[in-house]
Amino acid sequence: MTELNITAEQLLARQDLKDILLYHVVPGKVMSADLKDGMKAKTLAEKEVTISLNPVKVNDATVVTPDIAASNGVIHVIDRVLLPK
Repeated sequence: MTELNITAEQLLARQDLKDILLYHVVPGKVMSADLKDGMKAKTLAEKEVTISLNPVKVNDATVVTPDIAASNGVIHVIDRVLLPK
């Protein structure tokens, strides 16, 4: 967690870990083809993230691997931890 200047253990011990994790989840199955530049998506943390294209980003995090099918939705791998604002 170099961008946060903390260790993985420190991240796991944070009081706001639940909110951080929920901030990474959007309800429904959203594929990369569904994204629009500038769109907002409400997360399970009840806060919005902003999507931008070329390259595909969620707030300031770049999507490095999109559209990984999972039994409960789809995963888009990003290059950093998103922090709720």
